[in-house]
Amino acid sequence: MKNQWLLVAMLTSSVLISQPILAQEAAASTAMLETVQQRWAEVNYTLSEDAQEDAFAELEQQALAWTEAEPNNAEAFIWLGIVRSTYAGAKGGLGALGLAKAAKKSLEHALTLDPTALQGSAYGSLGTLYYKVPGWPFGFGDEDKAQELLQKALEINPDGIDPNYFYADYLYEQGHYAKAKTVAEHALAAAPRPHRPRADAERRREVEALLARIAKKVR
Repeated sequence: MKNQWLLVAMLTSSVLISQPILAQEAAASTAMLETVQQRWAEVNYTLSEDAQEDAFAELEQQALAWTEAEPNNAEAFIWLGIVRSTYAGAKGGLGALGLAKAAKKSLEHALTLDPTALQGSAYGSLGTLYYKVPGWPFGFGDEDKAQELLQKALEINPDGIDPNYFYADYLYEQGHYAKAKTVAEHALAAAPRPHRPRADAERRREVEALLARIAKKVR
């Protein structure tokens, strides 16, 4: 009986000790998420040319270290994919395709961990890659695959500014201007994200610019 009570006491102590450790790990992960999100917005929207490329290279390494520290965290892989895809856009040229392929790999891995993480952001970012990247034989671009992924993102987060903007932009590129206008207007109605004011403000400007382009096509 004494040994049984000792075992219970040991197990209870283990649980009590592990709880604050898990809470600390969760807090650290959340802090890293907010750090990467905010830095990405700064780099993507306030820097340009060489300064932007250098900052994206540094941010890619930070996001990569995050995935190595938390290999089962889908959010970390989503942001590694986002950083790599926007870095590819900033870099351009032959180096961009390698980054785009690396972004694709990161986002696909995130989907294997948790397809609903960050409200399905992996689907939206991956779908955008599929319609922005050239198709075979130069790249992996695929318009049908892009539509499938973008629609999955909207199924998970139907009122989000990002999935609606991405899908509206895709529809515009496909020449579906009336539908693109409806989706873009829905993007503007999205609720603000408390921890991402800069990203929201800049995304709204992108949506408004898209609507201006659409207006020129439907006169």
